[in-house]
Amino acid sequence: MTVLEHAPSPDSLFERIEPLLARVSKPVQYVGGELNSVVKDWDATDVRWCLSYPDAYEIGLPNQGIAILYEVLNERDWILAERTYAVWGDMEALMREHGVPQFTLDGHRPVGAFDVFGLSFATELGYTNMLTELDLAGIPLHAVDRREHDPIVLAGGHAAFNPEPIADFIDAAVLGDGEEIALAISEVVREWKAEGRPDGRDGLLMRLAASGGVYVPKFYDTDHLPDGRIRRIAPNRSGVPYTVRKHTLMDLDAWPYPKKPLVPMAETVHERYSVEIFRGCTRGCRFCQAGMITRPVRERSIETIGSMVAAGIEATGLEEVGLLSLSSADHSEIGEVAHQLADRYDGTNVSLSLPSTRVDAFNIDLANELSRNGRRSGLTFAPEGGSQRLRQVINKMVTDEDLIRTVSAAYASGWRQVKLYFMCGLPTETDEDVLAIADLTKRVIDTGRRVSGRRDIRCTVSIGGFVPKPHTPFQWAAQCEAEVVDDRLLKLRRAVQQDKQYAKAIGFRYHDGKPGMVEGLLSRGDRRVGRVIEAVWRDGGRFDGWSEHFSYERWMRCAEEALAGTGVDVAWFTTRERDHNEVLPWDHLDSGLDRDWLWEDWQDALDEREVEDCRWTPCFDCGVCPQMDTSIQMGPTGRTLLPIAQVRQGLAATPSSAGAPAL
Repeated sequence: MTVLEHAPSPDSLFERIEPLLARVSKPVQYVGGELNSVVKDWDATDVRWCLSYPDAYEIGLPNQGIAILYEVLNERDWILAERTYAVWGDMEALMREHGVPQFTLDGHRPVGAFDVFGLSFATELGYTNMLTELDLAGIPLHAVDRREHDPIVLAGGHAAFNPEPIADFIDAAVLGDGEEIALAISEVVREWKAEGRPDGRDGLLMRLAASGGVYVPKFYDTDHLPDGRIRRIAPNRSGVPYTVRKHTLMDLDAWPYPKKPLVPMAETVHERYSVEIFRGCTRGCRFCQAGMITRPVRERSIETIGSMVAAGIEATGLEEVGLLSLSSADHSEIGEVAHQLADRYDGTNVSLSLPSTRVDAFNIDLANELSRNGRRSGLTFAPEGGSQRLRQVINKMVTDEDLIRTVSAAYASGWRQVKLYFMCGLPTETDEDVLAIADLTKRVIDTGRRVSGRRDIRCTVSIGGFVPKPHTPFQWAAQCEAEVVDDRLLKLRRAVQQDKQYAKAIGFRYHDGKPGMVEGLLSRGDRRVGRVIEAVWRDGGRFDGWSEHFSYERWMRCAEEALAGTGVDVAWFTTRERDHNEVLPWDHLDSGLDRDWLWEDWQDALDEREVEDCRWTPCFDCGVCPQMDTSIQMGPTGRTLLPIAQVRQGLAATPSSAGAPAL
């Protein structure tokens, strides 16, 4: 028997959903049926995944991680994968009123019927939405209460590198790249089901945990010292490893996903075909969790990038292609990639973009290639710190002169606007460091006016509050209090607005410090924070990543009530500095980074010492390559794309599958 015995195929819920759609905003987001979506025969598959990015459709659908796993899983004929997203409050109320459970968009099947419910968290502020999805699906909130037929609730994404705050709500977590481990988990589930589900739900979880690649919180106990710190985190049964390791995909060329990304039915935050040109970063910015946990650098070849762009455009009809990475201009062949893609699509409607560009990696030739088809948008750079001293603390090796030289070239070449991104609340930061942003921005405007000979030069300053993250050198740092962040931002705004020469030329975008305090609580919290998340959710907390739905008062009130009697509070988790000997809630989760190396880098930050990028210099012993048995993979390869004429001929002969004009 090739297909395993299983519960009857669940009926589509669409007949029950459809009457509700006329009563909600943006009903199209619940309909499904997007170009390239997949609906498989339930009874012809052995393992069934429901994938979720727990936010609204417009945020979740473009998510690259979910898009990749959706394709990787569905390419196997024995695996079925569908998607679900968080529903807005109006739809939630109607679903509760009419008894409609959380459903998938592809087959409109109930989420509770799947084998695995996989959630990807790019930010911790999605945790309350996870509880809504679980509750609407009829899945008990707490893992200990789940029944044999309930899905395995699996967390992934960057926030999963410290899943302790949601340990009570998930069955398992996966660290790192998901392509290979998702298939490995599917094999384990398939085998367990084929054997008759031995030892029930715990039997499956034990198989996953014993591999060392899946973290199962219920198999670990946390003991605390009298002062509230963690004494130790250790397995509570034999056969469970003391540490769980992250997964690293080493050959990106062998995994050219997404090949056929979904084309949204409703407007989304990004409507482009995104190609990840490399994964990982070794720049060593001490604030950047993504750069630390995704090491080492692994580049896609120019040939694979070219073939992915061609196939993606044909499969979607999209006209914007984003070349993604943590710092795309650092690709060893980015000049040739941009030049050859620009040649290939010259004279078409296809435009190219680099959403992430460092000041010291930018050049006008690259920018001109990307804007060759006439779409010249604003340029965005991220100095991060306002003063040179602060940039040395965070290891952002960009000088004021680097920035002025770069914007000078941009304004002289016809750009009229640049956007600068900074952070406020960084370790060792002073008022003077933040006020230096005003001086630097004024120099940018002066430079633009001088080299262009025009007065319509603009610069937008976007400022985010800094939140210390696990697995970074700043994981021990005290988070800056929200009131201090707000006060510094107010002083900065006044410093610019009071100068009439620049007030109209400089725009400000920033958030107050309060959401950052909640994010800090969730990012460095332990299992005691779970009761806060649940209390906020029960009090009506939803979509906390959206400023119009976020309530700082609710979080602080619920935290005070939920943490009463524990000896810890919000400040204990956020604005308290840790020492080297303290056991951190994520110390049993191995990102590959040597803990002592991180501590030494923290001390270097306090001493304002910079560290070079190990792509171009000798190894600095972060530990990733030897511990994970990996290595940096990068070019240059010296290869080229297909001959331009041949590609143009192919494009002209191939109509777009999305119904758009042929390119």
